[in-house]
Amino acid sequence: MIGHILTLKQLEALVWVADLGSFRKAAHHLNTTQPNISSRIASLEKTLGFSLMERDAGSVRLNDKGREILSAGRATLRAAEQVVEIAKRPDLVHDRLRLGVTELVACTWLHDYLRRLKHSYPAVNVELTVDLSRNLDRALSANRLDIALMNAPFTAPVDGMIELGTSGYIWAASPTLSDGLHGPLGLADLLPFSILTHARHTLPFVELSEHAHRLGLATSRIVPSNSMTSCVQMVTDGMGVALLSQVLVAQDIRAGKLKALEVDWLPNPLRFAARYQTEKMATFMTRSAEVAAETAHAFYDATAV
Repeated sequence: MIGHILTLKQLEALVWVADLGSFRKAAHHLNTTQPNISSRIASLEKTLGFSLMERDAGSVRLNDKGREILSAGRATLRAAEQVVEIAKRPDLVHDRLRLGVTELVACTWLHDYLRRLKHSYPAVNVELTVDLSRNLDRALSANRLDIALMNAPFTAPVDGMIELGTSGYIWAASPTLSDGLHGPLGLADLLPFSILTHARHTLPFVELSEHAHRLGLATSRIVPSNSMTSCVQMVTDGMGVALLSQVLVAQDIRAGKLKALEVDWLPNPLRFAARYQTEKMATFMTRSAEVAAETAHAFYDATAV
């Protein structure tokens, strides 16, 4: 048996140094010190009798033998995870999940998801990033995220994806403002007001702007917002009409704070997915993506307007 000369901690250090490209980042991810990570790698190299990586100017690059050991190390760690799964002891999983989400996810079903995740893996810490989908895509491609809960378009070349559902759009206004708007309405009928919508460069903003251009209408009244919660509050306060994802305003519409408007045009629904690199995913991360899908589908079913 080799348990007394090779340890899971050594292999874990190798995997994260390789994935993150530095001893410092691996130490941060594993909640330990850089000297500790260096010691684990040095001990592994001493035991095996050869170097696994080249170090220069703060960067780390595996050599050919290191890449072979990395592949075997990943398989060994996954086998160890299977022991935990068979024992039904998810509480033994002590790890960090680098999770990226869009603001739409963050202000709708994220907290339901985090509660489910905590129930499934109580010792896993979530490192949360909230950003635009295009930025999450870049972070995923650069291996700065384990899972991205994001909307299309998708550009990062990943081999793991679970569909989370779609979210359609709705036009809405405060009851006072909507009293003077009787459908069916066209975009020209709404342009006397500020049109509050998603951030610049997002799909709904781009599609709305292109629709206005096709109709020969000015776009100066289209007001993008990087804060969806602020956007909802602005339209509730009567500061304009809104074109937003229906899940953002469904509760306010049911409560009578907002009214849906009948308009003859809507952007294409947003398509959401959990995206990740399967090669670099621990078993608990794969299950975490599945929990995201369960949470998202339940939320979208419950909030349909």
